[in-house]
Amino acid sequence: MALASSSLITFKVKPCPFLFRPQQPRRSVVVANSAEPSKTTAAAARTAPIWSVDSWREKKALQLPEYPDEKELEQVLETLSSFPPIVFAGEARSLEEKLGQAAMGNAFLLQGGDCAESFKEFNANNIRDTFRVILQMGVVLMFGGQMPVVKVGRMAGQFAKPRSDPFEEKNGVKLPSYRGDNVNGDVFDAASRVPDPQRMIRAYCQSVATLNLLRAFATGGYAAMQRVIEWNLDFMEHSEQGDRYRELAHRVDEALGFMSAAGLTSEHPIMTTTDFWTSHECLLLPYEQALTREDSTTGLHYDCSAHMLWVGERTRQLDGAHVEFLRGVANPLGIKVSDKMVPDELVKLIDILNPKNKPGRITVIVRMGAENMRVKLPHLIRAVRRAGQIVTWVSDPMHGNTIKAPSGLKTRSFDSIRAELRAFFDVHDQEGSYPGGVHLEMTGQNVTECVGGSRTITYDDLSSRYHTHCDPRLNASQSLELAFNIAERLRKRRLNSMQSLASLRI
Repeated sequence: MALASSSLITFKVKPCPFLFRPQQPRRSVVVANSAEPSKTTAAAARTAPIWSVDSWREKKALQLPEYPDEKELEQVLETLSSFPPIVFAGEARSLEEKLGQAAMGNAFLLQGGDCAESFKEFNANNIRDTFRVILQMGVVLMFGGQMPVVKVGRMAGQFAKPRSDPFEEKNGVKLPSYRGDNVNGDVFDAASRVPDPQRMIRAYCQSVATLNLLRAFATGGYAAMQRVIEWNLDFMEHSEQGDRYRELAHRVDEALGFMSAAGLTSEHPIMTTTDFWTSHECLLLPYEQALTREDSTTGLHYDCSAHMLWVGERTRQLDGAHVEFLRGVANPLGIKVSDKMVPDELVKLIDILNPKNKPGRITVIVRMGAENMRVKLPHLIRAVRRAGQIVTWVSDPMHGNTIKAPSGLKTRSFDSIRAELRAFFDVHDQEGSYPGGVHLEMTGQNVTECVGGSRTITYDDLSSRYHTHCDPRLNASQSLELAFNIAERLRKRRLNSMQSLASLRI
């Protein structure tokens, strides 16, 4: 189903009682700046009290900015609460169904996009190029795995960023850390670093414009399978990955010709459109609350800022504000998990966020480096299996592999990223579970931010096209190379599964 078809979903938008109550003061928020989750407590695992859109305000909230003008903040949140939803409930439900298939090994999640979207780099070409690379990767994965690929962008809302330190110091000057363009500016001066609530309005508008363009690309013919050969980016024309993709695209084109001859014409929706969903980290809770709506068809609340949300490594406390907010919205949810997560805590967190054990509701996004992956992930998988919980296991091979180059720039090694993905697949093969997807920080631009890959970007090359204002991203060529690696693992799993079935018949 194309995204546009969900526009028939209606909402009970009640900004006054649900989202903003000018006649009553908002509950105060306990803000703390801690880098790590607190320890699990017995109280956190007890039966949760009744949820409301602002019940998170009674909990300890980490990583939230402190706005100097409370009145201006209230006015901005009131404005946001009166705005239309960015996404629709029916779309989020559709994504949940697809993720449920991935949990059972019948689909594969491809989630990718910028580390953090920015106001400065907002333009149609950047959006198109990232979307195009995701389309290419989707074709490669679908062809190799012979299964549907669920395409979700870190786009149209991925602005806010958690920080390990609330302050940044340069040349003896100490200022608040940059927390994303929807909070403050990245320029290192006092004025830029003051949290500005008006930035939330701009982030909303940019998210709407981005999703509008993505919808047009997804349903307006750009994503038609007949254009599979045309998706190659210009700068990849004469590259190893470009050549590999072109060869695969010709094979797909031949298959399309066969299907057309068999009666599946180009007019079929599968041939002309693609499903594409959006996601971001649920971090800036006042913004997320202001965009939460009650769905008139189900009575459930959806955070209509994105189809899918995830809780980060620094804000996943069982008794914290972010978990409290997310447990009450019906969107599919992700949980970022590092090597610090212990099995019992993960089971409790899943139980809080998905007490009905609904397939597709929870995606566990694992980020811990290759060696830790081989040691820690098996214990997490076994604990979740013992608890009977249904989750989609996804690898984030980016965040556990950030290093500092000799120049001082943050970077990531392509070899380390690939090694973590290899470990992820190896563990699932060992445990008899399903590798459900991959979560990448990537761009369609020809950047030099991660070292390695077939084009062999070196430390010396980093400064030539280092454009990120947050974490290093894979460029288009590296992203496509990784997709071919993953596709080969999916192909091997498929062949092994077929051989196992054949031996059972014998």
